[in-house]
Amino acid sequence: MISTHINKMRDKLKAGETLFGAGITLTDLTVTEGLAPSVDFFWIDLEHNATTTESMLGHLVAARAGGVPSIVRIPNNDVAWVKRVLDSGAEGIILPRSDSAAEVIDFVSACRYPPMGTRGFGPRRPMQYGRLEQQEYLAQANRDVFVCVQVETTSLVDELDEVLKLEGLDSLVLGPQDLSGSMGRLGETTHPEVIEVMKTVCSKARAAGKFVGSGLGADPAFAKVLVDCGVQWLQAGNDFEYMIKGCEQAYAEMRP
Repeated sequence: MISTHINKMRDKLKAGETLFGAGITLTDLTVTEGLAPSVDFFWIDLEHNATTTESMLGHLVAARAGGVPSIVRIPNNDVAWVKRVLDSGAEGIILPRSDSAAEVIDFVSACRYPPMGTRGFGPRRPMQYGRLEQQEYLAQANRDVFVCVQVETTSLVDELDEVLKLEGLDSLVLGPQDLSGSMGRLGETTHPEVIEVMKTVCSKARAAGKFVGSGLGADPAFAKVLVDCGVQWLQAGNDFEYMIKGCEQAYAEMRP
């Protein structure tokens, strides 16, 4: 494959480090290039933004050049998205808002080549445009891709034990906002009932040998809550948040 920056992330997580990454929503690849020295990973978001696959590709190239692993959240569980994102060179992939173990099974299968899964063959960048030997690439691709599923619904929580049996699933990812909404408490992400569910997800996942990540805003207090729940890697804020917060803080210090 083009790079194995994702394995540096795996090694750090296995060593017990807590990792922090940036959500990428803006289209200009200089955002990723500029943030690379400051983050542990990039979370490139195709679900809630107007990001095109072309601009995604620019971010993937910038992340690779900066030595930072790139994980892409796709819009939905459509195999076409899985193929386009992984064949463009994403080292990790996130499925949002799945409702059942059956959905997760289909997604995980689509992320790995036979015999491990059902991924269609057609890589470009990951095979260095044909320079890598095919069998070497296939083995590395199946071994290295970082496959993640967001837990954002109570229906998936109910089927969590079945999900965690899946070989080829690397990490669960909490979606605190939608999970709280699924519980009838949208936005109440620190409500005791929501916290208890997140703790359960984390403890079960880690007992099964899976990593746990989470999305969140640039909120240090809530990040601590999530770490206390057992989250290991946190997409702690988005590019536009850093820009706004930095601007407002600097101006507040400058004003007479």
